[in-house]
This record gives sequence, C-alpha cells and structure tokens, in this order.
Amino acid sequence: MAEPVKLAVLLSGGGTTLENIFTKIDDGSLDARVAVVIATRPDAYGLQRAKNHGVAAVVVERKKFPSADAFSEALNAKLDEYGPDLVCLAGFMVMWKMSDRYLGRVMNIHPALIPAFCGKGYYGHFVHEAVLEYGAKVSGCTVHFADRRYDHGPVILQKAVPVLDDDTPDTLAARVFEKECEAYPEAIQLFAEGRLRIEGRRVRVLPEK
Repeated sequence: MAEPVKLAVLLSGGGTTLENIFTKIDDGSLDARVAVVIATRPDAYGLQRAKNHGVAAVVVERKKFPSADAFSEALNAKLDEYGPDLVCLAGFMVMWKMSDRYLGRVMNIHPALIPAFCGKGYYGHFVHEAVLEYGAKVSGCTVHFADRRYDHGPVILQKAVPVLDDDTPDTLAARVFEKECEAYPEAIQLFAEGRLRIEGRRVRVLPEK
C-alpha cells in the first residue's frame, strides 16, 4: 500500500481547518499524514491543535522579518526541513513567495466562489460581508492550487451554498464552512491518489485508477 501523502499545514489563527483535516485522517477518509504545522504567530491556537495530535508545531513569525522576501526565504527553508508532498494553507493570512519547488504542490481554500469575492483583503468575515452587501444569491468555497498571488492559482473544485434572505455574515460563514470541511479533504485525497493534473489555468481530475 502506498504511503499516505505527507502534509505541511500553514496557518495564522485558530486552526479549525487543520482540525477538520485531522478528523478526516482519523476516520480513514483521508489518506494523509500531517508532518508539521507552521504558524505565522506564536499565539495561533492551531499550534496547540498540532501538539494535541503529536505533530510538530513551528512558528515562523512574519513580523520578525523586514520584508515578504525575507519571510518567504525562511518559510521555504523551514518547509524543506520536513519535505512535504503537499502544503495546505489553512487560514494563512500573509503573503508567501513560495520557491519554485513548491509550485503545483500548495493548496488553499477560499470561502467564496473564485473569481468572485477574492484577492487581497478578502478573507474571513470580510468575504461573507461582501457577498451579502452585493446581494449575491449563491456563495460557497473554492479549493485551488496557490501561486504567488492572492487567490489566483488554478481551481481544483468548488462547492456552492445558497445565500438566504435572512443571512448574517455568521450564518453564511457557518454554511460555507460546512462545505469547506467536505471540499478540502476531497481535494487533498485527489492529490494523494495522483488524480490532479494542472493544464494551464485548468485542473483536470483524472478518473480513478
């Protein structure tokens, strides 16, 4: 049997997406292993979640570096120490200029249907507030391969939810997060099975072998 795909998870906050990944691994629906969790802030609760699961918890603190380039160099070096097959961004709130060796091996999840409501400044509740303010009837989440621009890399999969007339940012966020909990592990599993092929801006999902 093939080895589980080796993950590094990058985060800046509470780590609810990380916890969902652990849950899916534990219930046998995700063929993966989290090798390291790296946070950009020492107070990120996601670090404690990593420790609770016996996973290495590392801080590469953004504010200790004078530039995005210096931070990115340090983060790339730290990742190299663990040699992940796939890097998962899970509420990772800073710009990371990944080295070429990680292009095509970094995933992100965004709480809207890209290319709508995405890019710099569109994160967390700002996304859901913008969806409601615009009057959109549908929202959802997008899993995509990350590149060196915010929410820009090719889309792997998307899941939609209705926007209800009485929605608040909180109620919409909760509905979208339920879909995130399905979509991200599904995309990681497809990667683990070698079923994702990047063709320009498109990601082709190959049939099961």
